[in-house]
Parts: sequence; C-alpha cells; structure tokens
Amino acid sequence: MKRRSAIALVGLTLALAACDNMANQARRNPYELPYGSQENWPVMPLATAVARDEPLKPPSPPPVTMALLERGRQRFDINCSPCHGRLGEGDGMIVQRGFPRPPSYNIDRLRNVPSQHFYDVITHGYGIMYSYADRVEPTDRWAVAAYIRALQASASASLADVPPDKQKALQ
Repeated sequence: MKRRSAIALVGLTLALAACDNMANQARRNPYELPYGSQENWPVMPLATAVARDEPLKPPSPPPVTMALLERGRQRFDINCSPCHGRLGEGDGMIVQRGFPRPPSYNIDRLRNVPSQHFYDVITHGYGIMYSYADRVEPTDRWAVAAYIRALQASASASLADVPPDKQKALQ
C-alpha cells in the first residue's frame, strides 16, 4: 500500500512540475514579430503581382510578320490541328475518331469576328473546347490567331490573287 501511494505521489509531483513549466514557457503574442525578423514582416507582394481573381488585360496583338505566322503555324499544328485539322476545316484526327466536330474557320460567323475572339477562345475555351491558357503562351495565342486569319484568306484565294512571277511555281 505504501508503495502505491509513493508511486502516486511521485506521479502527481511530476504532473504538477510539467504543468508549471508549460505555463511559464516562452511564447509569442499575436501580431508580435518573430525573433530575428524585420519591421516589414510579413513580406508584402510585389507591385507587379496580380491577384488570382483580378482579371488580366490581354497583351495587344503584335504586328503580323512572316516569323509570327510561322510560329502560329507551328503552335496551330501542335495544339489545334488534332481537332480543327491542318486547314481549319474541323476535320482533325480526333474528329475522325468520333469526337464532336468543331466549326470550320471558313464559315461567315468566324470570318467576321475580330482576332481577339480567337485569342479569347484559346484563353478561356468555348463550347466543348477547354482552355489552352496553361498550354499556349499569350504571345503564341496571337500568333495562332494570325495564322487562322492566314488560313481564312488562303481558303478563298484563287490563282489570280498570286503575283504573275510566282504563278508558275504553283502550276
């Protein structure tokens, strides 16, 4: 019996000693700077940072050059042609395997939209097309939009539109 009471007394003494240490340990008050930190803590975001829910302004379209069209063709062939086809007719390999057909770029509705429409569709998606914003950089989106315009222009072109000195190369 004496042994049990001795063990209980030792346990109670240890518990009281532990509670006293816990109550008197060092702590930080709310809004108190951590040890070694500077006055500007927490670090404020950079002035150029954009909040997630703040809408981004799209960059303005670059001037159309041959290099831009080549880049647009390359990005179009990689990202767009599986569904839209290499000529933009909506007959890509994915469509041939049973997926829904996207509209042709040569319909009047898409010929009359501004180039910003193609940029926005690539960025946000449209209909069953999902967003390609994480796959295609903003400058490349403008390049793809310029290439789509070139595809539209070439679809309605005739041999008479080609300069006479270059017509022989096409025949």
